[in-house]
Amino acid sequence: MTRLAFAGFRHGHINGLYKLAIENPGVEIAGAHEEDPDAREAAAESLGVAFDRGRFEDILNDGTIDVVVIGDYFGKRGDLALKSLQAGKHVYSDKPLCTSMEELDKIEELAEEKGLKVGLMLDMRYSSFARPVKKILDEGKLGEIHAGFFSGQHPLLYGTRPAWYYEKGKHGGVINDIAIHGVDMIGYLTGLTMKRPVAARCWNAFAQEEPDFKDSAQFMMEMSNNAGIMADVSYSAPDSSGYTLPFYWRFTLWGSKGVIEFGYNMKEIKLALNGKKDMETIRIEEKDDRNCLDVFLKELEGGVTQIDTKTVMRVSRETLKIQSISV
Repeated sequence: MTRLAFAGFRHGHINGLYKLAIENPGVEIAGAHEEDPDAREAAAESLGVAFDRGRFEDILNDGTIDVVVIGDYFGKRGDLALKSLQAGKHVYSDKPLCTSMEELDKIEELAEEKGLKVGLMLDMRYSSFARPVKKILDEGKLGEIHAGFFSGQHPLLYGTRPAWYYEKGKHGGVINDIAIHGVDMIGYLTGLTMKRPVAARCWNAFAQEEPDFKDSAQFMMEMSNNAGIMADVSYSAPDSSGYTLPFYWRFTLWGSKGVIEFGYNMKEIKLALNGKKDMETIRIEEKDDRNCLDVFLKELEGGVTQIDTKTVMRVSRETLKIQSISV
């Protein structure tokens, strides 16, 4: 039985992980802490969380706790992760893991030194499109990937999204916030890694009430085989559409043998191969019943997993590098 303690409920993603933990027979929720009274009240009401740890140190000092699950605001997560590792706890975090390269370097060094694991909620890997698309690419139907584009436009939902997003030092950048899912998916599906970020821009366009908050972002990166990837990860989707549009996580990859398009809200994979006149449409029939918490628990048991500590560090580092060159 793996004993988890939750530190922070400042973003809705952590709610989904809390539900997964409740449902998992191999997990015991051994405590919860949240400093912010509004976030604490909301989590208690919606999830039934019992906040029995008045201080974060109460979690660190409990020798029976195996894993600290981090869901505080982005700018605080790196510090919580480091303190957890120093206390001998494994770490599982909502993304992003941290907001600076310095923090990431220390997290990676400490995890390796102490033999501890660090997990991240890279749950897009278990979207319904991921398994069939990876099969197509692994079979070599597209040949070598030379170019790609992904969009990850979110609704801003100003007034509903946590207020700390707009407070200096708490968010850390829209690329680090959103793009990590897309960067991870490109690497997972193609087997490529980022060689270097080529260009990146962040600017304020939609959050008129918060002119210092850069809500829009675009970037380019060069991959390990010299392929070029472009992306837009802005808070630009209409609020009224929410997360339902096809532009919400849509991917296009061009290879030496053809092109493929797929996405989070698309029920079909579109495939056009050289030598065939007509485009093939592949219906996505099955849902992926795996989840990111199970993967992390498997790693804790010594199993080989798709999302391990090494992967978490690499993807976090790639995304932070892109964020760092943004203008």
